[in-house]
Amino acid sequence: MHKKALMGIGVSLLVIFAVLMAGCVTTEDDGVYIVGIDAEYPPYAYIAEDGTPAGFDVESIQWIAEQKGFEVEIQPQAWDGIVPSLQAGKIDMIYAGLSITPARAEKIAFSIPYWNVDLAVAAQAGDDVTMDQFNAGEVTIGVQRGCSSNDWLELHFGTEEYNQMIKEGKISLFDSFPQSMVALGNGQVETVIFDDAGIDEYIIGNDKLVKLGITDTGEQFAIGVRKDDTELLAILNEGLAELMASDKWTELKEKYGLVEE
Repeated sequence: MHKKALMGIGVSLLVIFAVLMAGCVTTEDDGVYIVGIDAEYPPYAYIAEDGTPAGFDVESIQWIAEQKGFEVEIQPQAWDGIVPSLQAGKIDMIYAGLSITPARAEKIAFSIPYWNVDLAVAAQAGDDVTMDQFNAGEVTIGVQRGCSSNDWLELHFGTEEYNQMIKEGKISLFDSFPQSMVALGNGQVETVIFDDAGIDEYIIGNDKLVKLGITDTGEQFAIGVRKDDTELLAILNEGLAELMASDKWTELKEKYGLVEE
């Protein structure tokens, strides 16, 4: 076959391949990033009455995206599977009160921290329950599975005792924080442990529940991305720094009733 004919076939094949590949680009290549959130985690992330994602973290990433010239799609995820979803490429980042922990740091990369948080314990108003009893494991405890509060319980009691407490029903795992608080209100558990701001948000105007006390854990929230997404991480770090230095940061804190530790 003539050399020019061969070159023509080669070019045609390259064009066909390019067209086929154009239909397989990821959302990331289009400048659209999928943001995984826990949709039941006010004030950081939740679904508003009109059905749209809302919250401190949701508005934060939307602001960063606008400043940095990309788009985001907010996608609710089951919290105990959100890190595997990120690793599998189903989402591009986690931005919903994600605590930096050693176990997570082995799997994903974290942005610069943007928020400090402690854990709080809630109980029914009028119950004869104390923080000493909670810390000693003498009361039943509700907690969201897969969250840092659950990790803290395992660390605090030790893995063997923690597993035994689950087996005996002294620790009950729930798919979401609101589910654990409903269980507390119904008397299924005597206490619930969760992030301080989340506890405060839930019990506002609810005279049947109280914040029993705070456990000073010094947790830090950050955005989670895949370890190989170094360019995205750099953009997010830059955007976070700009957000925290802007008037928007103060506006968001006031809007969602957040006070820095």
